[in-house]
Amino acid sequence: MKKLIYIAIVIVVLVAVGFKLMSNKEKMASSAAVAEIKSDAIPVKVTEVKTEQLDKSFTAQGNFAPIQSLTLMSETSGQVQRVLKRKGDKVRAGELLLQVESNTMAADLATAQTNAEKAKRDLARFENLAAGDAITQRQLEDARLAAKSTQAQLVAARQRLTKTRITAPISGEINEIYVEVGSYLGMATKLYDIVNVDKLKLEVKVNEGEVLLINKGQKVKVKADAGAGQEYEGIVTAIAAQADPTLKFDVEIEVKNAANNNLRAGMYGTAFFEVADQREATLLPREAIVGSIQNPSVYVVNNGVANMRKVKVGVVTQDKVEILDGVKPGEKVVQSGQINLREGIKVSLL
Repeated sequence: MKKLIYIAIVIVVLVAVGFKLMSNKEKMASSAAVAEIKSDAIPVKVTEVKTEQLDKSFTAQGNFAPIQSLTLMSETSGQVQRVLKRKGDKVRAGELLLQVESNTMAADLATAQTNAEKAKRDLARFENLAAGDAITQRQLEDARLAAKSTQAQLVAARQRLTKTRITAPISGEINEIYVEVGSYLGMATKLYDIVNVDKLKLEVKVNEGEVLLINKGQKVKVKADAGAGQEYEGIVTAIAAQADPTLKFDVEIEVKNAANNNLRAGMYGTAFFEVADQREATLLPREAIVGSIQNPSVYVVNNGVANMRKVKVGVVTQDKVEILDGVKPGEKVVQSGQINLREGIKVSLL
């Protein structure tokens, strides 16, 4: 009898525990559903696309390129005896870079000089003989031609010997070297790449509206994106007369490098064209842009739902971005909170 009572008590306890667990599970499921409903709408701050007055000043991005750069080629043949300048070295125009074996050229020069001197003496003798009618006019003419020919050979021999001393045609920095001591040079063998970065040109592209605001000789503020905010003064040196296939115009800006040549060819730079005039523009806060300025998007809010939309930007100021295409004045755009968004998600306004 006692055994049955114990069994009954255990069954009652188990039923009570099961009921409690089921009750807790239902409450947890209910709470999770409520939390899911609440978290379905992401809180964001929105701003309205507006038309405002904007300074006509604008920026353009591009890459720095050297004013002078060349690949130095050999104009002689022979074995390299000395290498005086290597990659990274700075050079001045006319400075010796390489010395090529010159014994053969020196011997050729000595022979050419001897032949030229002999021809000169022969011509003087023939002119004396011609004065006394001792030779024909044809013999005198042949002597004059021989003197001219040997003199030309002497000049050529001197040039060949000079070209065994290879010098820098421009001032700059050795960007690459292609030969070593012992290398055998042929005609047009590649020797050095030399780049002059004392001055660079920033090559940018502008649209048809902007190109009309630029003049040759105009001063422009320039910054390198990799620099620490250092500003340089540039001068517009060239403006394309014809647009490229994307309807952009090439503009070249000459920039004087700093004393330590911290600007490098290939760096990305920004030019600021200052224009003392204003115009109407569709603007958004810069923080509303998703992604980079080169590939921008925004989240447009409509009926409580956020949809990503590609936009085309124009002028970029410190806190504003001009929108050329993609959104219209009056539309609502997410200004902050984009990090939690995805296409088509519900949002709530802060």
